[in-house]
Amino acid sequence: MSIGNFTPIPAALGGLIIGLSVLLLMLGAGRIAGVSGMLGCVLGRLPAGDRSWRLYFLGGLVLGGVLYSAFAGPVGPLLSGAQQLWPAMLGAALVGFGTRMANGCTSGHGICGISRFSARSIVATLSFMASGFVTVFVVRHLL
Repeated sequence: MSIGNFTPIPAALGGLIIGLSVLLLMLGAGRIAGVSGMLGCVLGRLPAGDRSWRLYFLGGLVLGGVLYSAFAGPVGPLLSGAQQLWPAMLGAALVGFGTRMANGCTSGHGICGISRFSARSIVATLSFMASGFVTVFVVRHLL
C-alpha cells in the first residue's frame, strides 16, 4: 500500500457516521453498538421487540456495504474458489472465538467501550491491535 491510497476525507466522514450511529443508538435505545453481541442475540432467543432493533442495525450494515459497492464498485478482492474461501472461513471462526473470549468485538470495545473509558475495553482493544500488528508482520515479513 502506498501513500497514494491515503483518503483522509472519506475516512473522517466514515468515522463521523460511525460515531453518530453509536451515539444515536445509545441516546435512542440506551444500547451499546457491539456487532458481535447484536448478532449473538439475534441468533439466540430474545423477545421480538428486543430483536427488531438489532435486525435493523445489522441490516443497515449489510445494506450500507451493498449500496457503496453499487455506486463505487467492489471493495477489496472478491472471494472465488476453495483456495480463497477456506482462509476466510478460518479467519471468521477465529474472530468469532476471539469475540467470545473478549466478551465483545472491536466495535463494542473499540468504539463504545473506549469512549466510556472502560478499562476492560481499553485492554481488549490494545490486544486486538497488537494481534493485528503481529499478524501483519508475520504474514508480510516471515512467511
